[in-house]
Amino acid sequence: MYVLVDARPSVNSGYKASFDREGISSLGLDPQEFTHWFQSSSRVDREAIQGFLLGDFEGRAKCASLIRKMSRAPIIALSDVRSLDQTLQLFEAGIDDVLPKPVHIREILARSEAIWRRVNAQAAPAAPAQAERLKVHFDGRDPEVDGEKLALPRRERHILECLVRNRGRRMTKAQIYNIVYGVYSNGVEESVIEGHVSKLRKKLSERLGYDPIEAKRFMGYTFIG
Repeated sequence: MYVLVDARPSVNSGYKASFDREGISSLGLDPQEFTHWFQSSSRVDREAIQGFLLGDFEGRAKCASLIRKMSRAPIIALSDVRSLDQTLQLFEAGIDDVLPKPVHIREILARSEAIWRRVNAQAAPAAPAQAERLKVHFDGRDPEVDGEKLALPRRERHILECLVRNRGRRMTKAQIYNIVYGVYSNGVEESVIEGHVSKLRKKLSERLGYDPIEAKRFMGYTFIG
């Protein structure tokens, strides 16, 4: 899930629509709403956030500082106007990247993933040799197995990205649901994750010759490569 913060509803709704087209859940809030929500959010809700997008609004640097105290997720600022002084201030406040508008959602996803890998490189376990056969792009493209594309529905692709990003870490059904559908999703039961993962495991097993996802009843799923 991505969180969008901007004082203009049209900006939040525009980016949310773009994320929806890529099958990525998002939540758009104005700065005041965001501050109240984020300060009272639970650890589980914060762990579901894959990145923050901050538009142009007064107090953006202060907002970034608040986020950095409570989350390690990438923070990307979207700038309407190029300004060296503003960019330097944003970096000092803890923002990871500054992008001039307009910017495509897939570039945001790719940059966010690059930031995540850099920040969490030391904590992530090394990938086993067989995992090199599976290549996941994290930018809206389908994964590849042995150099050939593996076409996946958006939800299955997003779940695979979530599990690979957290390689070696057990992810509960609820955690995956919050990331893929969003913490405030309505009308979709958590049990849908079981169906998505089952189909994903079957497709990966057929192409790889083994199941790279370990499933334990009532405990969740782990990408073991």
